[in-house]
This record gives sequence, C-alpha cells and structure tokens, in this order.
Amino acid sequence: MSGEPSIIHVSQPTDGGVGRYVADLAADQAARGWRVRVASPTYGQLAEQTAAAGAEHIPWTAGRAPGPGSLLDATRLSRIVGTTEPDLVHLHSSKAGFAGRLALRGRLPTIFQPHAWSFEAVRGPVKPAAVAWERTAARWASAILCVSEAERARGEEHGVHASWHVIPNGVDLDMWSEAAPSDRGSARTSLGLEDRPTVVCVGRLCRQKGQDLLLEAWPLVRGSVPDAQLVLVGDGPDEAALRRQAFDGLVLAGRRSNVADWLAAADVVTLPSRWEGMSIGMLEAMASGRSVVASDVPGAREALDGEAGAIVPVGDAAALGQAIAARLGDAARAAAEGKAARQRVERFHDLRTVTAAVAELYGELLGISSSREPSPL
Repeated sequence: MSGEPSIIHVSQPTDGGVGRYVADLAADQAARGWRVRVASPTYGQLAEQTAAAGAEHIPWTAGRAPGPGSLLDATRLSRIVGTTEPDLVHLHSSKAGFAGRLALRGRLPTIFQPHAWSFEAVRGPVKPAAVAWERTAARWASAILCVSEAERARGEEHGVHASWHVIPNGVDLDMWSEAAPSDRGSARTSLGLEDRPTVVCVGRLCRQKGQDLLLEAWPLVRGSVPDAQLVLVGDGPDEAALRRQAFDGLVLAGRRSNVADWLAAADVVTLPSRWEGMSIGMLEAMASGRSVVASDVPGAREALDGEAGAIVPVGDAAALGQAIAARLGDAARAAAEGKAARQRVERFHDLRTVTAAVAELYGELLGISSSREPSPL
C-alpha cells in the first residue's frame, strides 16, 4: 500500500444507530486524509451524510431481510470492491457481513462489525442456520469488532471463534448536550405535548425494539402514575399494529430529526429492546441527562452500570412497567440517575475516543500509523 489508506464501509442500514455510526466513521477518516467510500442503498440519510463528510458514496442495492436475493447482493458488492480496490473493507451489520464475507472470503483485510448478531434476530429452524453461518464466516474476517463486551461474549457462547476487538459505541458530546430539568416544560410546549409525567422511547417501530412490550407494560405504569404519557418516536413495520392499540396518553410522533428535543421532554427514557449490540439511542438519552430503563441486552449493563437507570429482563413487561413507574414517582431519583448518565457518557462513550480506536485498529491490520489527527471540519 502506498500513500493514505483506501477504505470502503458497507452497510445495508442507512438510518438509525448503524447509519449514524458509519457516517461518523466516514467523517473522521475523511478528515484524516484517507480515501473513504461508503457502499449502501440510496434511501435514508447515509448517502447525504457521506457526501457531506467528504467521502464518496457508492449505491449498493441490498434488501434488509435475508433470502434468495442475498446472493445477488453479494455479487453486486463483489463488483464494487473489484472496481474500487480498497485496502480494507469494513462490513457493518448482518446483511453486509453476509454479502461481504461471502464475496471476499478473506482476500482483503476485512472487519466485520455485527451491531447485534444475526442469530439474535431469528427464531425457529432459521436460528441454528444463522449460528452455523457466523461460525463459518468468522474465518473470512481479519477482525470481528464488537461494540460491547457482552456482544463479544454472546458470539463466543455460540461458538464463534475470531480475532476479537471491542470498541464501545460513542456519541458526539457537542451535539448531545445535557438537558436541564427546567428544559422539560419548554420542550413539551414546543413539541405540542401535554405537561405531565412523560416517558419517551426512540427507535424503529419493530419487534427488535420492543415497543409492543412497552404498551403491554403501560397499564401497570398508569396504575401508579395515572396521568403518565408515553411518546414513541420513530416509524417502522409495526406502526400500524401499535396505532391499533392506541390509548389516552399514547403519542406516536413518527420519524423525527429533532430527537434531542424529545429526549429533553422526557422524565424517563426507555429502551425495551429484545436484542442490541450497544444501543446508540441509549447513549444519546444518557448524554441528554435522562434516567434510562433498558432491557438486559448486550451493552446496557456496561453503559448504565447500576448508576444511570434500571436494567430489566428481556421480554418482562411487568418488570419494565415497575421500573418506569418507580422513576416517574421519584423525581429526585430520576434526576440523580440522569446526572450519572451524562457523567458516564463523558467518561466512557465520547465519539472521539471511538473513532480514534477504530483508526488504530485499521493501522494494526494495514501495518501503518494511525497517529495523524483528523483535520478540523
């Protein structure tokens, strides 16, 4: 390799936590003077964010769900890699992990980053097949990069053997400032919300994110806090089903770009996910200074550490409701947890630390120095 490294990121998700993560890495690496490309579908925000960062976006047609078309996705990606000739390929999430490792089979330095394992998302006879695939495909990755120790442990528990690296997720602390308690009222007013105890859940409306469990838990919350309101921010395939369960105090806000305002409006933020790697949405809520109630998925315990909120068993609607109600009923407790949440993000989840660590990993794989700092944007 001569000159600055040439990197290609591959991602089927173009929004949400994975999309933001890829855009953040592309921006950092382009600022270092590296040649950076992002291959992804053209919908969503990632293509625009890639261009704004000074990197090149390459359209990659790929469906979200696995199926017969996945082989065609791999063929398309193989052509892209053959044309661009990168020094290193960074595959994000399960679809890119499938297509990229199948297409390359270790011929180039390859990082696979699950952002939550594929076998966590499936049930029935498909699950053993997904585990078998991850075990086989691990040999075609120079490194498997996990965003939490729990995500790495989950892979090892399922028999995946790899060159493991763990770099926890992070957030831009300048973008996600701490919201004061006094900001709640003004945020609710500006968003058109009633000024009453408020729980906010931000995320794609889908089985993974567990909004159905939250609705199941809500009668228990209302039993303790009768005037509580629940706000779901996001859209997705479960939106129609959730709307059919609408009740007084439920607000389905849809997809919003001003997520920080919705977090500021919250007394408690909840993430009832069934699986994660380490939720960036959770870290954004913590950076906003809000108490968090999260299910016991990978990354949650590491981030909250018993100081910044509550961990409840995955799928346990009763425990979820009890933890939320306890914080709505004790403002001092919720405020203390919110303060601790911000402090933990500042100590352990600064985006600058994350991007520097990823650059260092690239340097190790390519045998180059990653010491060059990004240029000011």
